[in-house]
Amino acid sequence: MDSSFALYLGRHTLETALLLAAPILIVCLVVGIVVTLFQAVTSIRDMTLTTVPKLLALGVVMLVFSSWMLQVTLRFTTEIFAYIQNIGGS
Repeated sequence: MDSSFALYLGRHTLETALLLAAPILIVCLVVGIVVTLFQAVTSIRDMTLTTVPKLLALGVVMLVFSSWMLQVTLRFTTEIFAYIQNIGGS
């Protein structure tokens, strides 16, 4: 295994992690901004008002995107095991 393969593997791992985390992070960001705007308009300063909608949105995102996330994770894992098999067979 040379350094270019290690860099490729690290980059591919980070890209996959970012791809998996992106839907969750984007939805939590949007919900956070909407709740903050709602709090600014209504002058409500309750901490549970920021946490509960984010948790509910997180649950919905996980239900909607869970099969896609599993497919991406399985594809990545299959590629990693194929690389390990190629290295071991060489």
